[in-house]
Amino acid sequence: MFRTAASSLLRSAAPSPLATSSPLRSLAHPTSLRLLQQRRLLSDDARKKIDQVVQQNPLVLFMKGTPDLPQCGFSRAVCQILEVQGVPPEKLVSFNCLEDNELREGIKEYSSWPTIPQLYVQGEFIGGCDIVLQMHQSGELEKLLAEAKVVVEEPGAEA
Repeated sequence: MFRTAASSLLRSAAPSPLATSSPLRSLAHPTSLRLLQQRRLLSDDARKKIDQVVQQNPLVLFMKGTPDLPQCGFSRAVCQILEVQGVPPEKLVSFNCLEDNELREGIKEYSSWPTIPQLYVQGEFIGGCDIVLQMHQSGELEKLLAEAKVVVEEPGAEA
């Protein structure tokens, strides 16, 4: 169906500074520490890598599983919508968030969106399954994908 980019996008990223022990950690209130950890799951290096992938590829999907073997109904639905829209497999760059926990948690911080899958078109975060489905139903997704030149126009189709 679609090709999958290297799943270890963030594996070479530096470990989170919160993963190491520090004298201040024991002084932190558990709730404050938990909030801080939630806000800093994504290292600067990891953020740069995601930025680079999202900016250099016209269509990027962070999902659970792969387009050929989705491991979540919502990820499957987004893949099916893209297929119905006429997106050729070679136009989609996808990442399996189940293979990399830092990516799985970090992408949520990157987009400020709490769920996976997440679709990006021309560097812009579009949304998750619910948003993609609404855009598909309204015709808005078709226009967006055509503007991004990630769909193949059918012969004889009007411009």
